[in-house]
Amino acid sequence: MTRFPRPHPLPLLLYSYLAAEILAPFFASFLIMNSVFFLVKLIPFLNIVLELNIGLADFIRLFSYLFPNMFLYSIPMAAMMGMIIAFSRLASDTEILAFKANGISIYTLLPPVLLVSLAIALITGYFSIKLIPVGEIAMKQLMFQLAKEKIDKGIKENAFTEALGDVVVYVQSVDKATGGWQDVWVSDMRGQSIPSITMAESGSMVGDTQKMQVTIILENGSLNRPDGTYTQTVTFDRYQINIPLRIPNVIDGEDLTQRSVSNLTMAQLQRAATKFGRDSVKGREALIHYHKRLVLPVGCFILTLLGLPLGLQARTGRSAIGIPLGLGCFIFYYVLFTVGKNMAAESAIPVWMAMWPPNLIFLVFTLLFLRQTANERPLVPETLRNGCAALIERLLPIIMTRLRTFLPLPVKKILEKTAPDKRLYEQTTEELLGPGHLSAGTVHGNAKTMACHVQGCDSYTCLNCTIEFKNMEIAQQAGFTPCAACKAILEKQVVSASNTKHP
Repeated sequence: MTRFPRPHPLPLLLYSYLAAEILAPFFASFLIMNSVFFLVKLIPFLNIVLELNIGLADFIRLFSYLFPNMFLYSIPMAAMMGMIIAFSRLASDTEILAFKANGISIYTLLPPVLLVSLAIALITGYFSIKLIPVGEIAMKQLMFQLAKEKIDKGIKENAFTEALGDVVVYVQSVDKATGGWQDVWVSDMRGQSIPSITMAESGSMVGDTQKMQVTIILENGSLNRPDGTYTQTVTFDRYQINIPLRIPNVIDGEDLTQRSVSNLTMAQLQRAATKFGRDSVKGREALIHYHKRLVLPVGCFILTLLGLPLGLQARTGRSAIGIPLGLGCFIFYYVLFTVGKNMAAESAIPVWMAMWPPNLIFLVFTLLFLRQTANERPLVPETLRNGCAALIERLLPIIMTRLRTFLPLPVKKILEKTAPDKRLYEQTTEELLGPGHLSAGTVHGNAKTMACHVQGCDSYTCLNCTIEFKNMEIAQQAGFTPCAACKAILEKQVVSASNTKHP
């Protein structure tokens, strides 16, 4: 009877030992790096805390929404440093030499390294794809609620409230049960030197977290608007004042009142790219964010795996040269990533073709370094070193000249780049005419320009239109004039009606 040889059992004890050796410095590096990032983010964050008078519980909750963005960069760096430190210690203490003496090669040590690298990359991917969009939306909504609560607390009876900027509110009495106002006086200085005064019998304030604005709703009152030496007076049953909340910036100069493309989910990014065109500016921006959320977790896996050959460069009595090499590789990777992202935004190259080469380049380097380390050779073969030196000496002047002409990337242009509003991606008529806004089918009036608009006009959903009339006749009696587009729409309606009566 032929007996097959038994396969060697997996050295689980060795694998668990290596995993523990990797994870210990990983967590230490992770805590140190996030502590540094925390201090960097805390300084501008204190301005928000003091201005909105945030309590400890809300402060912890608000700051926790920043961690997913921090983890996207701190986890790959901590994983790479943890891998380098672990194998540098094993090499310095001659444990790697003992493994080789017992027939354990570098390839035998790969399973725990691959498993830890994959686990860390999956965690990074979860933060990138799921938690970052959710965290940014939750943070902006919480900031909106805190700002609105501050305004609500600031509105007191028989006192002028200036928390709304150029809009000053005076309330005679406040119903503590419902929050409704009685005998309201509002001064609106927005876009004008002389304020418009609005007086109403009752009013209230509602918030819209999707549009990051509050709406003051006034009922049964009059609007007094100065017009040169005269004053226009308009009586109303219901009048709305929409006020966008201007909250200070928190993250790298990003305005928290704007819903940026980074808040969109992966599916929404694909829909946005298709809607605007994959070669358009907005479409490419959506695709850049889509690929960024995939490129960085894959890059985390490659960089963590790269820490193995770099860590094994340490020797007994030698300094751990792998740590500065690892920092250099980490910086070089993100330089390539930034260049690829800018090329995707500024050129006609397909987005995936511009953003994925850094991962491909580092994957080739990682496999080459692993092979060289397993064969106990220098990381870079001598022939390759000599060839690269000669090639760089010839091509460097040409490459630098081409880069200066092909990649004009002024720092000012990058810093002043503003994120698109999410409403541009998913704006619908129902959202514009939903709760807190004027209803559909009526005539909308703009108290500043004294123009009114009917349904079908491009200005019908303008946020400056805060007065609602039942029909055009009442709007004209109040002194409002239809715009040119509305006149054309009304003339078509009259012609259509006459054709129907006299076929």
